Amino acid sequence: MPDSFVKKFKKEGLAEMDKGIERHVTFHVLPGKTGEFEDFFSNEYQPAMAQMSGFIKAELLKDNENPQDLQMVLRFESEEAAAGWRASEQHAALKPKLKSLYDGSELKVYQVIV
Repeated sequence: MPDSFVKKFKKEGLAEMDKGIERHVTFHVLPGKTGEFEDFFSNEYQPAMAQMSGFIKAELLKDNENPQDLQMVLRFESEEAAAGWRASEQHAALKPKLKSLYDGSELKVYQVIV
């Protein structure tokens, strides 16, 4: 991003450059478990995460080409806030059930810029 663009945005107050971070976690859900995974995310995982300081939002996406792959998109105010969720008692309590629903995952972390 050009320096002049960043300076203009900061000067005019149109955007803050620190919009948080997103963690994109793709889960390879076990056969026949996608519905259970979706319910777990909606009814247990996301509501617990929403109680954490620094949490912004969470979404669950389904891969059109491989519907067994579900991606959690988790946005936090900072990497520290995301680490706080991962270290929390709530996350530790939910982790065994989450792990019972998939057989592999990949993580990518992004800095939100706009």
